[in-house]
Amino acid sequence: MPAKQTPETPETGLATVRAIVFDTFGTVVDWRSSLISSLEEFGRKRGLEAAWDKLVDHWRAAYGPNLHRVRTGELQWTILDQLHYYALVELLPEFGLTSLPESDLRFLVNCWHRLSPWPDAIEGLRRLRKKYIIGPLSNGNLSLLVNLAKFAELPWDVVFGADLFRHYKPDPETYLGVCNFLGLQPGEVIMAAAHNYDLKAARALGLRTAFIPRPAEYGPGQTTDLAPVEAWDILADDLVDLAEKLSA
Repeated sequence: MPAKQTPETPETGLATVRAIVFDTFGTVVDWRSSLISSLEEFGRKRGLEAAWDKLVDHWRAAYGPNLHRVRTGELQWTILDQLHYYALVELLPEFGLTSLPESDLRFLVNCWHRLSPWPDAIEGLRRLRKKYIIGPLSNGNLSLLVNLAKFAELPWDVVFGADLFRHYKPDPETYLGVCNFLGLQPGEVIMAAAHNYDLKAARALGLRTAFIPRPAEYGPGQTTDLAPVEAWDILADDLVDLAEKLSA
């Protein structure tokens, strides 16, 4: 009598995976709450009043358009720290902040280096690291991501910043660049993200995909990325659940 076959699940079909790379802003760290807290404290210390939450939202809203300017060649290669600086300087007059010294501008930009992880992130990453090579595949520059890892105690094996590739996601050079650095085939790498566009670009190049929803990333009014838009390889509630699904 033939042995009973165990049906293959998405998780058991990932036996060849050796590495997981993570979108970082939103997937691993809570950028919005962290920035609002930092800017509110900055305002208290300097006696400044502003709608800090709205400033943070407008600041983040400039992220996509500025990356697009670089990706299309409208703007020469520029690291994310500098794009954040340009966007901040442009936004501040709208919020009544027109005479901040350079030291304050740099302090505010560096708040992106000091973001808190989501509550499940550290435990999930530590468990995954026992079985897989893990690291960020982020549009942040390398120095930003290293500082962020130190601040948030993210247990990465390796750090991939966009400046290593001189490209921003979803350019193919980012996803394939990670595979090349690690000496792995795309099918041996999982891209884990809370953003469907990121996973779509990775899947098109042969990477495996894991969706981790972060419905509070953009605050209570979030309308995007609340659910997967395609049948990704893994759907996980959070990073601990991702570790459970991968038996890590």
